[in-house]
Amino acid sequence: MYAKQYEITLPADYDMRTIRQRVAAGGHVLDDRPGLGLKAYVIRERGTDGSPVNQYAPFYLWNDTGAMARFLVGGGGFQNIVRDFGRPVARHWTGIACHAGPARTAAPRAASRRLTAIPSDADPDGTGSGLSALIEREAAQLQRLCGQEGVHTAALAVDPHHWQLLRFVVWADSAARDEDATERYEVLHLSAPGLGDLPEGRAW
Repeated sequence: MYAKQYEITLPADYDMRTIRQRVAAGGHVLDDRPGLGLKAYVIRERGTDGSPVNQYAPFYLWNDTGAMARFLVGGGGFQNIVRDFGRPVARHWTGIACHAGPARTAAPRAASRRLTAIPSDADPDGTGSGLSALIEREAAQLQRLCGQEGVHTAALAVDPHHWQLLRFVVWADSAARDEDATERYEVLHLSAPGLGDLPEGRAW
């Protein structure tokens, strides 16, 4: 499992109906994309849920990194983003864990993201066990969180370049009840052709 997200921050006076119409017209094109676990078409709207910005920030969980590469650089879809908005930074993370929530069969309406830095002192004795223990705690916390009513899918992943942990949760209702979230989104559409192929529990 591999996670990817790009954030397109738009002007403060941008009419977000433009993005809503874009997704309504074209969001279905990845509904049957081989290798894709899920794509959440998410937005943040300035002044809503405390968001300081207007932003279009699609989030992906891929089962096949080759399919992800084709989408990103092989003419498989990302070229439309480049054409319309320029080339955004596409952040990516290696999957650690994924869980189906009680609301897996419902249509999601919200998502939450928590990005946290892995502290440099996570491994004070230099053995590597400190980092492993931190990941164990985070994975256990994700498993507890995914038992909450309203959770569709919850994922944990790591960026070993910047040493950050990502927790992304898709929610079936409009209230993303992750108290530790650093960002909250509205989900406009979910493409989930390979949802059942995403790993349940640890990705290793």
